[in-house]
Amino acid sequence: MTHEENAETITKTGWLNRCLNSIERAGNSLPHPALLFIYLGLIILLLSALTALAGLSAVHPVSGERIDVVNLISGEGLQRILTGTVSNFTGFAPVGVVLVTMLGIGIAEQAGLISALLRRLVLSAPASMLSFFVAFAGILSSLAADAGYVVLIPLAAMVYIAAGRHPVAGIATAFAAVSAGYSANLLIGPLDALLAGLSTEGVQLVDANYSVSPASNWWFIIASSFVLSITIAVISDKIAEPRLVPAQNDDSGLGATADSTAERKGLRAAGLATLILFILLLVCLIPSNGILRNPETGSILNSPFISGIVVVIAFWAAIAGVAYGKAAGTFKDSGEIIESMEKSMATMAGYLVLMFFAAQFVAWFGWTNLGLISAIGGSELLRTLDPNPVVLLLLFILVTAGINIFIGSASAKWAVMAPVFAPMLYLLGISPEGTQMAYRIGDSVSNIITPLMPYFALVVAFVSKYDKRSGIGTIIATMLPYSLILLLVWSVLLSLWMLFNLPLGPGAYFLLNE
Repeated sequence: MTHEENAETITKTGWLNRCLNSIERAGNSLPHPALLFIYLGLIILLLSALTALAGLSAVHPVSGERIDVVNLISGEGLQRILTGTVSNFTGFAPVGVVLVTMLGIGIAEQAGLISALLRRLVLSAPASMLSFFVAFAGILSSLAADAGYVVLIPLAAMVYIAAGRHPVAGIATAFAAVSAGYSANLLIGPLDALLAGLSTEGVQLVDANYSVSPASNWWFIIASSFVLSITIAVISDKIAEPRLVPAQNDDSGLGATADSTAERKGLRAAGLATLILFILLLVCLIPSNGILRNPETGSILNSPFISGIVVVIAFWAAIAGVAYGKAAGTFKDSGEIIESMEKSMATMAGYLVLMFFAAQFVAWFGWTNLGLISAIGGSELLRTLDPNPVVLLLLFILVTAGINIFIGSASAKWAVMAPVFAPMLYLLGISPEGTQMAYRIGDSVSNIITPLMPYFALVVAFVSKYDKRSGIGTIIATMLPYSLILLLVWSVLLSLWMLFNLPLGPGAYFLLNE
């Protein structure tokens, strides 16, 4: 590229940089997510007093009961806040299941199992299928949140170099999969447990007996894994890579990531452990009276297996991680296994602080009845408009994607949105599982085009290694086609899923009473 061409490119992208700078300034003006929940909690307290004085109420559409706002700035309200603070946190659905999952995932991650699996998947890819395999590996990497960003993205650049292709295309492919495809996977992970807990908390504002399973979106995210991998590969090969200027680099590639004898031993041991666990699960599930089936109906859908799927995943990750670590030599003694869990828990400190304040906000919001009243009022308004459920969910996806530009945390956003949207759409006949899946789509696709995403700066650094002229505008321009096309494709998949009335997961559909 000549100097004149480069200058012209900078001029053409200047408006984009100005737009991004405005977004960044607006995003940076937002408080820390934990502070955000503190402020929201104080607002809820004030609103409860004002709306109670105004006599705000609604009629429950099912029971016909009059619902009044509860004033928390009162003697009784303050007593409830004081006595309920600890139980709000310890009983908050997303906390326990996520921590249990991370204990198992932490062992597998610290042992090196997850990195090894990602590495083998990428390095074994045929040349013509390289983009697909990188994308597929990126989607699977969300089981260990940081592994995809820290391991796969730079690895993808080296793999592309070895294949004679542009390293930035490899980075873009991996980044799109790891971040924009964050809610797709073949297995149930911490995110499924976290969001299901928040969805349960939200829908129970109108139906106290409704519970959202962590496996409720399983079939849809499995299908999404393949659809998104293909889509990302096509975008990389046909749109993103052709527009990149040939890179000048001296990176020879994959010497540091080649398979070692220890790694192969570890993977064989992990594979054997997985096989044994799989056989044991089949023994407990195949017989009609299997101990992991529902003891009353014999069903697998509403069974201890599905209810405890997060524990099963965590147990598998722990067993496979220990087997890998012992065979590969990454775990020298049993003490290191415990240390790996401690390290995993250490990374959750910020999450726990955030969840403490989120738990208080969700509890206070529920106590005031404001969520229930707003859900009833909103559902009545939407019912008068008679919206098509597909259109309603597509609009919800767009709203979520827009909010995600400014607030990147999936849990922080859903903790605020679930108490309003889950019951509101429930009253319109859309299941909380369906609302949750629509949220996950919107929450994922715009991750790669916002500088406020925590790992965005890391990706900028990776790209600058191969393109010294690159900056935020370069990343956005490269990733924008992925974001827009994935939004379109994923929305179409959701529409088709609803059209053919396919199950989202075990016993879960987009619409209620299916």
